[in-house]
Amino acid sequence: MSSPLPPTTSSGPSTPAADLGARVTALEEAAATARGRLDDALVTHVEEVAARATTRIRLSAAHTVVGIAGATGSGKSSTFNQLTGLELSSVGVRRPTTSWATACIWGADGAEELMEWLGIPPRHQTSRDSMLDSSREANDLEGVVLVDLPDHDSTEVSHHLEVERLVTKTDLLIWVLDPQKYADAAIHERYFKPYVAQQDVMLVVLNQIDAVPEDRRDAMLADVRQLLDDDGLTRVPVLPMSAREGWGVDELRAEIVDRVEAKKAMVARIDADIVEAADKLAAATGDAPAPELSGATVDEIQTAVATAAGVPALVGSVETVVTGRVRRATAWPPVAWFGRDPLRRVEVDLGDAAALLTGDRAPAAGTVQRSRVEMAARSLGDRVSDGLVPAWAESVQHAATGQVDELVAEIDGALGRSDLRTGRLPGWAKAARVAQWLLLLATLGGLVWGVLDLAGAVASPEVGGVPAGFLLAVVALVLSVVLALVGRSAAAGAGRRAAEEVEDDLRGASDQAVERHVLSPVRDELDAYRRVRQRVTAAQLRRR
Repeated sequence: MSSPLPPTTSSGPSTPAADLGARVTALEEAAATARGRLDDALVTHVEEVAARATTRIRLSAAHTVVGIAGATGSGKSSTFNQLTGLELSSVGVRRPTTSWATACIWGADGAEELMEWLGIPPRHQTSRDSMLDSSREANDLEGVVLVDLPDHDSTEVSHHLEVERLVTKTDLLIWVLDPQKYADAAIHERYFKPYVAQQDVMLVVLNQIDAVPEDRRDAMLADVRQLLDDDGLTRVPVLPMSAREGWGVDELRAEIVDRVEAKKAMVARIDADIVEAADKLAAATGDAPAPELSGATVDEIQTAVATAAGVPALVGSVETVVTGRVRRATAWPPVAWFGRDPLRRVEVDLGDAAALLTGDRAPAAGTVQRSRVEMAARSLGDRVSDGLVPAWAESVQHAATGQVDELVAEIDGALGRSDLRTGRLPGWAKAARVAQWLLLLATLGGLVWGVLDLAGAVASPEVGGVPAGFLLAVVALVLSVVLALVGRSAAAGAGRRAAEEVEDDLRGASDQAVERHVLSPVRDELDAYRRVRQRVTAAQLRRR
């Protein structure tokens, strides 16, 4: 039947561009990765959306759930009865508020699991199949599950909870407003503004339009339109209707038929839920590019930790001690014995080197400075997380500093077990030491021989007027000096080689510990950040 109502315009729902199953999976993976890194309540919400979408996709693909919601006295139940053609919901004084959800099913076969998921007991279900309808209108709604929700403004808390539960499970949601309450802040703040992402699966009906003077109807519809636009629901159509007079019922029915055709309503609702959850996760994650651990950054923290562990100082001590030992081994024995090197005195800090001279263990002063290690790790976390939202920055910072105690303990253990190579002399140094003692004996023997010759106790040949004994002593002494000079030069090289070997060992152990307890956890966090952003983007691919 025709009705004296002004025409309305609306833009239809957008077409999902990506496979819903893949996008739900992407949302699930993003939530799983974000767990423990972003707000738990947000992650739980995203997980619930993904689980709900998964369940809805699995449940009866042949049915579309259409919910009718509204305030007390809005004519919501009258609208429900007009659409079903049955008096299924009580109206008016017989039932001032809807206290439970009532469902009417067109094509009940296969809908049992869906109804169980919706939580609507059999006593509140009516199968339209039993009505033996053969009309075109009945066939048009084949597969529709029409649900009359409790009144959203009821004073009963259970009614609010039931509305909020079912609102998230409908594939198409029809809000029935009335001329007296359409501007009520409660519905706009609680159900309209928070559901902007789901606007493509919403319809708004202004009921009781017959009670409005005809010259004011256009203005009232324009006012409703403006309120919805202010809420962000720019694509939600507004249909004028009078359930009591039957005005606009055919138009509403046609809109429902159009929306549910080929499962558009269900797909659009799931699509909207996925996008809404993905958008929230994207906002919490931020849009900063995924940070990278550069080689310079890695080198910097490895060097800082090695320095805090005393590796450079220890390597320097090793070089000094090994150089000194080789010099003493190759020096003229009396000089080495009394610690007086006429060429250059070897100065060693005995407080640090005493332990090195008596064995291969690191001195007690070589323990790792924990505060400096933590400072280096914190500096790395600050640098890498720069630009990230606080939640992710905190996650990266915790990854960088969360294992400082384990890092310090591992490096301390490595220092304690390290071979500092200070107790062994090169083979050539040992040979030089033997040669120096032989030359010392030759020098002393030559002197004794020469003195005895001068005293006439023995007779010895002369070379150029110089007794052979004294000549032997001079030659031996010169050779000792030459050997000492060669040994001094070679000792520096031996010290450097020993220091390089020790540095390779200690830096290797320190760098591995830093990789295990700092760099690897930070890389894991950066990979998690990158993965969440990628999966969120995949979940957001909703429109062509």
